[in-house]
Formats: sequence, C-alpha cells, structure tokens
Amino acid sequence: MAHPFRSRVLLLSVAVLLVATTLTACSLVPGRRIGAVAAPAASGTGEGSATDRVSLVQKLGSDGPLRTLDVAADGRWECVDCAGDGVSSTGTLDPEQVQRLHRLLADPRLAGETDQARQYRASCIDALTSSLVTAAGLITSQDCPGEERPPVANEILLLLTQATPAEPTA
Repeated sequence: MAHPFRSRVLLLSVAVLLVATTLTACSLVPGRRIGAVAAPAASGTGEGSATDRVSLVQKLGSDGPLRTLDVAADGRWECVDCAGDGVSSTGTLDPEQVQRLHRLLADPRLAGETDQARQYRASCIDALTSSLVTAAGLITSQDCPGEERPPVANEILLLLTQATPAEPTA
C-alpha cells in the first residue's frame, strides 16, 4: 500500500503537469487568450465554443511518459506520445463523432463527475491515470480493478480513445 504522503505528492505532480499542459496548449492556439470565452460560431462553420474543447492527459504509473491529446471544438486533434511510443500525430474526428463529443461535453451530469465534486483521490499505484480537462473541470480516473469510472466522462474517454491513437487502458 502506498504511503498517503507519496500518493498526495504524486497526485499533486500530475495535477501540476495537467495545468501546465493545458495552459501551454491554450497559449499555442492563435487568437485565444487564457480565460477568454469564444464567441458563438456562425452556423455551418463546424466550429464550436471553448466549452467544446477537451484534453486528455494520461500517465502510466509514476515513471511513465506523459501522453496528451488535445481536441479542438471542430474535431481537429493533436496527440503527443499518445500510445506511449514517442510518436506524435494529428487528425480529425468525423462529423458524427464531433456532434457526439459536443453532446457529452454539454451534459449537465459532467459537472458532478469532476474530481472536486467527487472528492477524487488516486488509489492505485502503477495504473494508467487518465485525466480529462473540460470546461466543467478536471475529471480523473484510473485503470485499476474495482474503480468505477464516471459514466459521462467514461463515454468521452472511450470516444477519444476509439477515434485516436490514445489508449483506454494500460
């Protein structure tokens, strides 16, 4: 069993990395300012608001590489070391996947699935930790026996991992 202090330090380290990754990704998007709210998209443009963006950050155990997947509102995605193999790739979700992702991100139940709402604490050592960064907040889950994943966030995780090189499990 992990020492409680070590678990807190590990969780804090992952959270700091998530925030740094998110802030870096936001600063790289042209025309976006951190904290800025996107204007509603004109109909037919295929673009959405900032609330339709999502990032997935994964780490296998305490020593594994940090994997990141950023998905824009229009479905374009960029994956850095997604499969843990050092390869970065880009692509686009198909229109049906984009619509499904927007519906899931707009689901009011998502707010109740945030780490803060669930008072989430990592419970496994050397498990794949997946964190979704959404407008609702940070939602973390681990690929370990007995841990229940939040249902809406899990659907988002499955959608993203089926449509990109990201991995759903270790």
